[in-house]
Amino acid sequence: MVTVALLSAAALVLWPDDGILRRRRVVTVLGSGVDRARGPTGVQGLPIPGPAAAVAALTGALLSTPLVAVLAGVAAFLGARAWLAARSARGSDAQLRSLADGLGALAADLRSGRSLDAATGAAVSACAESDCGAALARAIRAPEALPSGTGDPALEEALGRIAAAVQLSARTGCSLAAVAGAVEDDLRARHRHRLELRAATAAPRASASLLAGLPLLGLAMGNGVGADPWGVLTGTSLGQVLLVAGVALEAAGLAWSRQLVARAVR
Repeated sequence: MVTVALLSAAALVLWPDDGILRRRRVVTVLGSGVDRARGPTGVQGLPIPGPAAAVAALTGALLSTPLVAVLAGVAAFLGARAWLAARSARGSDAQLRSLADGLGALAADLRSGRSLDAATGAAVSACAESDCGAALARAIRAPEALPSGTGDPALEEALGRIAAAVQLSARTGCSLAAVAGAVEDDLRARHRHRLELRAATAAPRASASLLAGLPLLGLAMGNGVGADPWGVLTGTSLGQVLLVAGVALEAAGLAWSRQLVARAVR
């Protein structure tokens, strides 16, 4: 039945996640082989939407009609994309914290009198995310070659400020530790602001998820009392029209609510 496919798509959206996948830590910064084009917030793209759509469509085709297979594939594709978008947002938060930790270690080591190279190594080790550590090392050791337009604007701005401070410190001898500490404080303030906004919008997001699941609950209840709603929706012309319209309205409502929440947390 299409219920299986639609429930699979819903599971992709609501499945809990413990954070982004752990990647190998940077052993040595120079010559580490980290892809420079990916940038500090480049979460590896997982090929989930395509296979999810294919599995859902195949399930729909085996258990129901071709129309149901198409709708199931579209629902699974959109659900997987929404899941990846939420995963990317959580990964961005983790990298924000990681870069702030690295900058804190950099500022502390520079204030203690350690050399810039030693402080950079300590900062890279303090970064929990290898991409952030590699990007911070590039911003310090090769500030003129820092890539842009590759990730979270907050991270790009922070790395740009560090790169500019490194160049200014090399020319004039001004303190780099003060700038690193200020950028760290700014990143932590932005992270707290993001958390506060997401906490404030948690109730609307939960309500949207609950409302999105009500049609499935209604169909399950109809099957339970013997009304056979799936037979009507997939076996009659009027039912197929209503099925397409219902799925379209459901997708539009979810997209609208997600857009409203996204505007609120910006």
